[in-house]
Amino acid sequence: MEELQVGHVHEADVPWVYAGDVGIQLLRATPTGFAVRNRFKAGYRLPTHKHTGSVNGFTFSGRWCYAEQGVEYAAGTFIHEPAGSVHTLTVLEDADVLFMVEGAYVEYGEDGSVTGVVDSETLLGAYYALCAASGFPRPEGVLR
Repeated sequence: MEELQVGHVHEADVPWVYAGDVGIQLLRATPTGFAVRNRFKAGYRLPTHKHTGSVNGFTFSGRWCYAEQGVEYAAGTFIHEPAGSVHTLTVLEDADVLFMVEGAYVEYGEDGSVTGVVDSETLLGAYYALCAASGFPRPEGVLR
């Protein structure tokens, strides 16, 4: 019987990088999805977006919500978003959240037009670019 290997990454192997009010630590990027830990500053708002697959998340600290739903997610909260869900992530106080995303998400402008698509490859490219801009060598720790 073939022994399957467990992939792993230690947080020291993938640096935190920042794009404005969002810290990004990319843990995994595969053709089917990604795992990313984010540190959001209070007041940050992700564009309204729709997920093509499901999302699981865990809040380590802080408080955030989806503007359309009126439910706040505080430290210790696990969430599951079904595929096809549409929402606007809004940060109420500095937050540290791990998301495991299947598929991609499509971003919408205020007029409802598609403004972008974020999948594992676009996120990986952006993460590597932010690492380079921050003076970090290309991280080898991101699981593929």
